[in-house]
Amino acid sequence: MAEAPRPAARHGAFHPLTVASVERLTEDAVALVLQVPGGLRAEYRHAPGQHLTLRRTTPEGVQIRRTYSICSAAPAPDGPGPKLLRVGVRLVDGGAFSTFAHKEIAAGDVLDVMVPAGRFILDPAAAPACGHYAAIVGGSGITPVLSIAASLLAARPDARFCLVRGDRSAASTMFLDEVADLKDRYPARFQLVTALSREEQEAGLPSGRLDEERLATLLPALLPVTEVTGWFLCGPYGLVQGAEQALGALGVARNRVHEEIFHVEDTAAPAARPSATDAPAHGRVTARLDGRSGTWPVRDGESLLDAVLRNRADAPYACKGGVCGTCRAFLVTGEVRMERNFALEAEETEAGFVLACQSHAVTEEVEIDFDR
Repeated sequence: MAEAPRPAARHGAFHPLTVASVERLTEDAVALVLQVPGGLRAEYRHAPGQHLTLRRTTPEGVQIRRTYSICSAAPAPDGPGPKLLRVGVRLVDGGAFSTFAHKEIAAGDVLDVMVPAGRFILDPAAAPACGHYAAIVGGSGITPVLSIAASLLAARPDARFCLVRGDRSAASTMFLDEVADLKDRYPARFQLVTALSREEQEAGLPSGRLDEERLATLLPALLPVTEVTGWFLCGPYGLVQGAEQALGALGVARNRVHEEIFHVEDTAAPAARPSATDAPAHGRVTARLDGRSGTWPVRDGESLLDAVLRNRADAPYACKGGVCGTCRAFLVTGEVRMERNFALEAEETEAGFVLACQSHAVTEEVEIDFDR
């Protein structure tokens, strides 16, 4: 998987964007279409699969940030940046931002939007000749994969893409028309398989969840599993974990599997970089962000991100739950303990990257770099 392109914008910068329209996708999902002014189009150039962080402050003064993937195809690398950006928002029970998006946001409103970020991407220009790609998605996990598939198939006439998607019912399935359009435009190169867990289909798979056992049987019947150039898994934690285990059992190399998790229950992920001791340090963190460095104390039990935010309000973050990867930083010196990691892939943690929101200092001196 290729590295995301460096935006021209300041790292983690927010800009006000006007809502062009709010499109109803299902009873519990909408698409927000955002206008990008001409002077900001270069900053909002995005790779297929990247996301936007949206920010609002409630009437009570509480700041809320949420990350939503861009579902529109990426702009051509040699053309201007996008005039419009489209993100999908599914309503979450009690969700502070998703409820706001569904009940209050209207065309003409202005939202604070961070420049695109994320490494769950596929660069069509870097794809090998005759590349064969596949994705397994659940629910709103279709959002970044829609951008990936549309961008790849449009840019590479020799590429193929297989989409295996699961949802509760046809009525709850996001982007039905957009996926159908891909099938109409690329009938020989786009393969679609849909599984509904709470509804029988007239044709296709019988109802049921896409769990590890089912995928282990289904996937070899669809395509040559080990010959696929890259697998993209996106959706709830359980689906992604089950798909990863099924692919591993079928002999797929781990470096061909790329994951993005949209929802995690109260489950702890193993620390990606185990420390020699679990005792927190009363020490200092040095952080580099947008070319400027500073050193500040770390309070007892405080994450590195929170320590930096007390002194640099522009430090990048969104979920603070170890899921979105917005706060990714390179560990220059020192040692940390990560509580959860659902965002960084194995090669990233092995290279020394950490999630600042989940990292706690183990050594007295820690240095991290947000600019790498």
